[in-house]
Amino acid sequence: MSSNDIIVSLDIGTSKVRAIIGEVSNGTINIIGVGSADSEGIRKGAIVDIDQTVQSIRSAVEHAERMVGIQISDVYVGIQGNHIALQTNRGVVAVSNEDREIGEEDIERVIQAAKVVALPPEREIINLVPKQFLVDGLEGISDPRGMIGVRLEVEATIVTGTKTAIHNLMRCVEKAGLRISGVILMSLASGVMSLTKDEKTMGTVLTDIGAGSTTITVYEQGSLAAISTLPIGGEYVTNDIAYGLRTQSEQAEKIKLKYGCAFVNDAADDVKFKVTRMGSNVEKEFSQVDLASIIEPRMQEIFQLVRQEVRRLGYGDKVNGYVLTGGSVTMPGTLALAQVELESSVRVASPDYIGVRDPAYSSGVGMIQYVSKYMGVRGASTSTGKKTASRKSGTTASSKPGMFERLKNMFSEFI
Repeated sequence: MSSNDIIVSLDIGTSKVRAIIGEVSNGTINIIGVGSADSEGIRKGAIVDIDQTVQSIRSAVEHAERMVGIQISDVYVGIQGNHIALQTNRGVVAVSNEDREIGEEDIERVIQAAKVVALPPEREIINLVPKQFLVDGLEGISDPRGMIGVRLEVEATIVTGTKTAIHNLMRCVEKAGLRISGVILMSLASGVMSLTKDEKTMGTVLTDIGAGSTTITVYEQGSLAAISTLPIGGEYVTNDIAYGLRTQSEQAEKIKLKYGCAFVNDAADDVKFKVTRMGSNVEKEFSQVDLASIIEPRMQEIFQLVRQEVRRLGYGDKVNGYVLTGGSVTMPGTLALAQVELESSVRVASPDYIGVRDPAYSSGVGMIQYVSKYMGVRGASTSTGKKTASRKSGTTASSKPGMFERLKNMFSEFI
């Protein structure tokens, strides 16, 4: 295992902070450690208390470390939220080689040229995703290395976020004693894990329903087309159960996880459970149908809002299907209800690795796949000196920013 790469992803969500350790061996990913902790200090996907968030990050990382016996030092951090925005830009350069063969240096320069864009002072670039390259006007090129040409262009999607949100996230991770190898847009990472090439090409909406927010990402013509975040999620369902059954939120969450059903037609009348009412020690019995009649209206509302938002983004008629992921879609009946409300083909995506076969892990596992696929992680020590994780024995696994880091995921230098 010492010769292989270790990639650690950190998914800081509203209900849970998850640290996932992936081992890359000859291009194959194995998930070798998972740590999770209750998320304190996050509301609706935004950091509201730095100290509590730092403690949650430490707990999740320590949990993962204990599972594998690896001391984590570097992590890739996922970012999302309603502050994320997309814009397109083009970069143009002249090919520098005398023999007019396009090399890595030309691609690096054209990517940097595409990053020259007027941004408001409160925003900065998170990721840059090339849609296509053009060589002397020839379109549709995904990798121009080795081609002959005079003029190289790139058409790219630039992902930006507010400096406040980005820097607060980075501050929390750094205060937890970790180094940041990169910041990755979670919707990009989830797309790598959850969507097929055809789904990205034909037009698909990736809907990540978390505890505090729902992230809608539209993929079209093979790349990211639009993104939006709704401030509603599974937490609202828990609150509805707490009000409806007059019990505490903590007990409502347990009841939701054990007996919850999003579709009344799928609920069983003979499944009973008892609830301690708030303000008394008296227990009252309810059926799964009673619970489903509380859950279904809220889940209906979430899917209706998703559909409205897709229409508002201008993709109402261009969508050929929805893919659901996130912790809140694991509830029985969610898929059936989504198919009714969205009036489209719907499926649920979850990672296919032992220990993380749950839609809640889609973003974290997706980040590991994204880094492995697009950022050229290699096992040899490099001059960059970036350690991904250090073992108790003292050996290190290093990561080298390769060609595809520049191509697919150019991280800006954070100020």
